[in-house]
Amino acid sequence: MPAKGKHRRPKTLRLTRSIAVAGTGGAALALPLMGAAGAHAATPQSVSEKAVQSVASVQQTAGTKAAENNSGSRTYTVKSGDYLSKIADDQNVEGGWKKLYADNRAAVGEDPSLIHPGLKLSIGGKAKAGSAESSSSEAAKPSRSTQSSQPAEASKPAEASKPAEASKPAESPSSDASTAAQAAQAAPQAAPAASHVAPVSGAGVGTAYKVAGSMWSSGYHTGVDFVVSTGTPLKAVGSGTVVSAGWAGAYGNQVVIKLADGYYAQYAHLSSLSVSAGQSVTAGQQVGLSGSTGNSTGPHLHFEIRTTPNYGSDIDPLSYLRSKGVAL
Repeated sequence: MPAKGKHRRPKTLRLTRSIAVAGTGGAALALPLMGAAGAHAATPQSVSEKAVQSVASVQQTAGTKAAENNSGSRTYTVKSGDYLSKIADDQNVEGGWKKLYADNRAAVGEDPSLIHPGLKLSIGGKAKAGSAESSSSEAAKPSRSTQSSQPAEASKPAEASKPAEASKPAESPSSDASTAAQAAQAAPQAAPAASHVAPVSGAGVGTAYKVAGSMWSSGYHTGVDFVVSTGTPLKAVGSGTVVSAGWAGAYGNQVVIKLADGYYAQYAHLSSLSVSAGQSVTAGQQVGLSGSTGNSTGPHLHFEIRTTPNYGSDIDPLSYLRSKGVAL
């Protein structure tokens, strides 16, 4: 018989505690397992994405530096008094002025003597625009080895929890801006319209300005003679208005233009005229053809710069043109 005042614990309570402990232990064991499974599914995916983005960034930076190093060119700004052969010598251009002209033909134009202050020339060759773009496009693609290194178990949960677009590496906006800037820099710059040009292209100087002699009524040569054959096109050295076009005695057929800055340009001994008095002209526009009319010993262009439209107000024409950026 049981003793008085003492109670025995029911067996059901011991079983309940055992079950509770076991349940608690089971929960304690289950939670780490579930966390481990979740970590096994998520960690390789996030590590892989970071690896892809890191590789893309390194490849993009390397491609940009390679594009800059491969161009090897620099820019030179033309100054007053420059001409291509002088620039080629000063800048140590391999191939001389002809190579410099070939690299900058789009900016200089058809006449290599018509460079002007402010014109930008490429020294050392043209920049290549293709390398930077190809390197950035390769950087945007994840490598096969990086993709294949992802465990199959990790890729399945990622596909189930993320849209297909989210699995691709994000494209960097700075990459597009950098590529566009490099392409714009590599593109050849259009040459600005020259305000003044030489009166005739590629001609040598014969009789210089102010050479003394009894053959001239003033006692000296009032202009400069360019040695050209009959029929060579003559150009307006700047924009202005034709004030005289026709026969002028000893000067033969002549054209006189009042330039925009107030000076006057005279062309003498022409074989034919292309403009008439009162007509507006622009720099480089044809005004006539060279010849040997009037008091002339042979085909040439007698060219003057004057302060008035009349004889005797002459100044040094070559110094005037060079002050306007014309290479002679």
